Amino acid sequence: MSSSTYAYASLKSKGSDNKKILRRLYSFCLVSPSSHQLFPLSLLTFASSALDISVNMGITVKGVVLSLFISSLLFSLVFASDDGLVRIGLKKMKPDRNNRLAGRLDSKDREALRASIAKKYRFPNDLGDSEETDIVALKNYMDAQYYGEIGVGTPPQKFTVIFDTGSSNLWVPSSRCYFSVACFFHSKYKSEDSRTYKKNGKSASIQYGTGAISGFFSNDNVQVGKLVVKDNEFIEATEEPGVTFVAAKFDGILGLGFQEISVGDAVPVWYNMIKQGLIHDQVFSFWLNRNIQGEVGGELVFGGVDPNHYKGEHTYVPVTQKGYWQFNMGDVLIGEKPTGYCAGGCAAIADSGTSLLAGPTSVITMINEAIGATGVASQECKAVVQQYGETIIDLLVSGAQPMKICSKVGLCTFDGTHGVSMGIENVADESNGKSSGSLRGAMCPACEMAVVWMQNQLMDNQTQDRILNYADKLCDRMPNPMGESAVDCKSIPSMPPVSFTIGGKAFKLTPEQYILKVGEGSEAQCISGFTALDVSPPRGPLWILGDIFMGGYHTVFDFGKLRVGFAEAA
Repeated sequence: MSSSTYAYASLKSKGSDNKKILRRLYSFCLVSPSSHQLFPLSLLTFASSALDISVNMGITVKGVVLSLFISSLLFSLVFASDDGLVRIGLKKMKPDRNNRLAGRLDSKDREALRASIAKKYRFPNDLGDSEETDIVALKNYMDAQYYGEIGVGTPPQKFTVIFDTGSSNLWVPSSRCYFSVACFFHSKYKSEDSRTYKKNGKSASIQYGTGAISGFFSNDNVQVGKLVVKDNEFIEATEEPGVTFVAAKFDGILGLGFQEISVGDAVPVWYNMIKQGLIHDQVFSFWLNRNIQGEVGGELVFGGVDPNHYKGEHTYVPVTQKGYWQFNMGDVLIGEKPTGYCAGGCAAIADSGTSLLAGPTSVITMINEAIGATGVASQECKAVVQQYGETIIDLLVSGAQPMKICSKVGLCTFDGTHGVSMGIENVADESNGKSSGSLRGAMCPACEMAVVWMQNQLMDNQTQDRILNYADKLCDRMPNPMGESAVDCKSIPSMPPVSFTIGGKAFKLTPEQYILKVGEGSEAQCISGFTALDVSPPRGPLWILGDIFMGGYHTVFDFGKLRVGFAEAA
């Protein structure tokens, strides 16, 4: 049965409320300059015939069928393109206080994550062995604000997903997910309803910073925009424990990273797009609309770039480590002043699945101080400044290598690249019964942060007293572990810009760009868009440039030339 015949069969007498809608749809089809490309003849015939029937016989299209017709019409409008590009409209979710609370970790969970260094950012070992080095679990999809729609199976079953350049697997909830609350709040894949489903059955599990999923692999067609990627391996999630995914606005994740980090070595959807010849160029690009009032959340373009999405030219840097979209970046500037921390280079990852900007605690703390962010006072930090501050300054002035200073004062051991904790065991103080070992063990990283801060102040020829006071003040700006720092919304206009040096060019973010506003009016809260992430050499120092950065700068992921490009977003 043709689409128009099926529509005729669905017509029922119900009044004339839909006559105007049908008439407008038909008129739009006629005036559209590309109507013959966008709309099949059967749809034009249906609009015309349905209009005639509603006028002459007093019958109108049943509500459900009309809705489906309008959806198919809009779907064609959004995804059809004459320039060979495949466009995916992205929806934007405003930051919500309840969602942020649901996604926040309690202190026990944070310590467990930091202790186990769970498996979000993993890199192949530089020495050539097959083991993977776990970096840190940062992924908090509760902060994700941009998501779009895909279809899985034939006919396509619709799912909203995060298009995530920081992972490589596709997963959606399974109809076999019986015992996780999250699955009852999201669309579920039903293999029995798909003509193109192929059984796989291999087990799968992915650990994120604030949640985990597990299930099994299956194969089916995946529809992305107007493209149909055939026989793609994906994960049917049967377990989504915890509250992380319960309040999420999306059903699953579609990873756009490299196969090197794909769980189960599954071939990513993007790879199959290329292999099956579905796109012109091996490039995809993100435009994220940071305008709160904007109706369009953004656009993900496969096969190239849309010149309407950016201004000027892109600055490209090569991918330095396949897995994530990782590249080298230079120093970070607060206002016009270099922090000096990344003057010798830092690694960075462009990650569309992370909302915030994550970087070394020492630099994040300097940023927090400059913008007035309220963090958590650090006992270890203050102890280092009070007990070792003068010695650190003397060593810096004498020309000692900054990376070796903390080992010289006895708080770290130097492993050739950086200081590491000496592993001091807890020693009970007999006079008061308090344990001092945990404090001592945490003083190594606190010392290394203090060295960075003091070196920065020495560059400005500050006096010893001013340097010590500055470092002590920074201790009060230490960011919450795996958390966020609040700022005064009224102070936003006076905050300095923060710039990242990429490819020799400074990419500036204004406070309006790096501050997240949660709520409206007198109830509004403002959150710093910077969060702490400490990765030791040779993997780090590492920055994660999430949606806050990508919102300010149109980002091109060039798979063919293994490079990442940034240009001012339009």
